[in-house]
Amino acid sequence: MEQMKLFEDAELYKLPVELMDYHPYFFSRAESDAYYQILMNTVPWEQREMKMYDKMVIRPRLSAWYGKGKEESESVALEWTPELLAIKSCVEAKTGVQFSSVLLNYYRDGNDSVAWHSDKDTVPGLKTEIASVSFGQVRAFDFRHKNNHQIKHSLELGHGSLLLMKGDLQRYWEHRIAKSAMPMTGRINLTFRIVV
Repeated sequence: MEQMKLFEDAELYKLPVELMDYHPYFFSRAESDAYYQILMNTVPWEQREMKMYDKMVIRPRLSAWYGKGKEESESVALEWTPELLAIKSCVEAKTGVQFSSVLLNYYRDGNDSVAWHSDKDTVPGLKTEIASVSFGQVRAFDFRHKNNHQIKHSLELGHGSLLLMKGDLQRYWEHRIAKSAMPMTGRINLTFRIVV
């Protein structure tokens, strides 16, 4: 079942191509089904705290960090698995970008979400690409301009899709995965990053 849309269908075709590339069927259905099951059952998922408005709150999703460095709220970077390296290799071949880390998020149902935010520069002072791979439930990826929230778009990230977020997307835009009142199954999202 699809998530309710924040924006009109026509807006799905007005994506700023200078900011992102979207490949809806990057992985086949069989590959996507297999990766979803493997990741759901082998990743040591944790529900972490994060700082929001000067207080600590529990994240409404599960996560894990692999590769180099670590996310601000992650305790340790895990070693790459064969499956993650295989996904990474496919993503790098398509995008031409070499990634050093990946953040995995597991959205268990429509109650799990991520609020409006921009990903921090992974290489300070430089614009860097972030590649997002999705397995499982289709969820709406909403994004809006930081200086004018009326400029906004939405894209449904499907099972096996690849979204390349180019450098200026994080600089001028913010994005979210909203909660949904509609019944939803699980979704696993991988965001490949460059970390020094």
